[in-house]
Amino acid sequence: MSVLPSKPALETALSHRSIRKFTGEPIAPEMLEAVLKAGQAASTSSFMQPVHIVRVTDPELRKQLRAVGANQHYIETCAEFLVFCIDFAKHKKIAGDVQTDWTEMTLMGAIDAGIMAQNVLLTAESLGLGGVYIGCLRDDINATDRILNLPDNVVPLFGMCLGHPAQDPIMRPRMPLPCVVSENGYTPLDSDTYAEYDKVVGDYYQRRSNLDLDFTKQVRATLCKEVRPDILPFLQRKGLAKR
Repeated sequence: MSVLPSKPALETALSHRSIRKFTGEPIAPEMLEAVLKAGQAASTSSFMQPVHIVRVTDPELRKQLRAVGANQHYIETCAEFLVFCIDFAKHKKIAGDVQTDWTEMTLMGAIDAGIMAQNVLLTAESLGLGGVYIGCLRDDINATDRILNLPDNVVPLFGMCLGHPAQDPIMRPRMPLPCVVSENGYTPLDSDTYAEYDKVVGDYYQRRSNLDLDFTKQVRATLCKEVRPDILPFLQRKGLAKR
């Protein structure tokens, strides 16, 4: 595989924005292969590699997944749509007595999928592509599972849209480092530091979308209610997280 010109890792990581509008240009096969190989090169717990990527190219399947995923049009319009899954089906085939029902196995698969996906996205962005994660495939995880016809011990976690960007959005502000990093133990959130950040987020949403929204309101809207209560029974039906 030839080496493609890419931006440095630090520059790429610090300039990340989620891209939701794409040109109609396809991703060249050698570029897609490089992105996927970079994903495979990611760290993996105990070298178990418990991840599977479903590359969705069928327009009808994309349409169905869009309906699951809060009707996000970019699921259909992006050049590539990838679904990252926990995959212990391969391990069951290798050794039939693998115990996939331990909760630690689910954590292992989810962590590995996240690490692999971030390698994919970072590499894609370094090559001039853009992308966005699609977590709302879990809004109806049973439907996503059915659409992709996934076997037992395989769980769809999230999608990823990739393509050539057709927008240049402003960056979404992250919390100050002291809010997320502490030394030798956990430091509670500082109210004054957080209040300043909340204002920054409010200003961001006003500039971007003229929305009356800050981080506190976003947290309350997202977490102060049931959060996908069908996930645990789904995982258990698939042979995971039973103990």
